Amino acid sequence: MEKYLVKIKDTEFEVGNDDLKVLDIQKKLGNRYHVLKNNIAYNVHILETDFESKTLKLSVNGNTYTIAIKDKYDQLVEQMGLLSNTTNKVKNILAPMPGLILNVLVEAGQEIQDGTPLLVLSAMKMENQLLAQGAGIVKAIHLKTGDTVDKGQLIIEIE
Repeated sequence: MEKYLVKIKDTEFEVGNDDLKVLDIQKKLGNRYHVLKNNIAYNVHILETDFESKTLKLSVNGNTYTIAIKDKYDQLVEQMGLLSNTTNKVKNILAPMPGLILNVLVEAGQEIQDGTPLLVLSAMKMENQLLAQGAGIVKAIHLKTGDTVDKGQLIIEIE
């Protein structure tokens, strides 16, 4: 039986298929549902869904809750510690593929934020804009507009 981790505010608990089977759920109009559990009625309205982040915003009897759901794969990734380094900032920008630098959009000493456009790289007849993967300061730019790069070549250092 698959178990999901459900988090509401600071409370996290497991929910399995058997837990859902005891609910009497009747769809009403639109995203509204009538739910019975242990002879107690709940009026549930789904306000927002975000499938990418696996979150729901629900109104239950007039109270609003944001619910985060983790399936077995999310739980496994978390247990393996694969998310622990996702907040580290990138120190070096390397060429993701061979190409031609069309435009360098930053300069040494410039402060950047996550998502700041750094440069435009032409590769395979397509223009690719490389973005900062975290906040920092541009330490050095090793290439200029018009230079060609090989895959993995250092382009920009960020501290």
